Amino acid sequence: MNSQTFTVRTMTCGDYEGLYALWRTIRGFAMRSIDDSREGVERFLKRNPSTSVVAADREGTIVGGILCGHDGRRGSLYHVCVREDWRRKGIGKAMVVHCMKALEAEQINKVSLIAFTANDIGNAFWNRIGWTRREDLNYYDFTLNEANITAFNK
Repeated sequence: MNSQTFTVRTMTCGDYEGLYALWRTIRGFAMRSIDDSREGVERFLKRNPSTSVVAADREGTIVGGILCGHDGRRGSLYHVCVREDWRRKGIGKAMVVHCMKALEAEQINKVSLIAFTANDIGNAFWNRIGWTRREDLNYYDFTLNEANITAFNK
């Protein structure tokens, strides 16, 4: 069992292996072949060096992570996850708060995220910590690179 002690810190490129290993354990988690590769995550972190976050246990094993960035106007959270045996210990909320403070420091005033409708655990989390589900808009997607294949964990 875990020690229930964790730290939350800004993500670095050196966290990729541990983060990717975590992503592979999350049931229903979707990863893209290019965007979620080492190079893709490094590109994202270079553009957003201070806003993404990881949570680690006492031994330094990554047990949670959020890719967080902004376009100068609106912040976005991607791949928010906590390892299953570490959930309901405040890690998710602590990581979100860390990201929000980092975005505020960069004068970002609004943050959004996308949660799959079938992600009951994730949707309950966002509702519990006070996020508002939007029902007044439609989300559209357009693929520029067909090689960026999305695969879901089983």
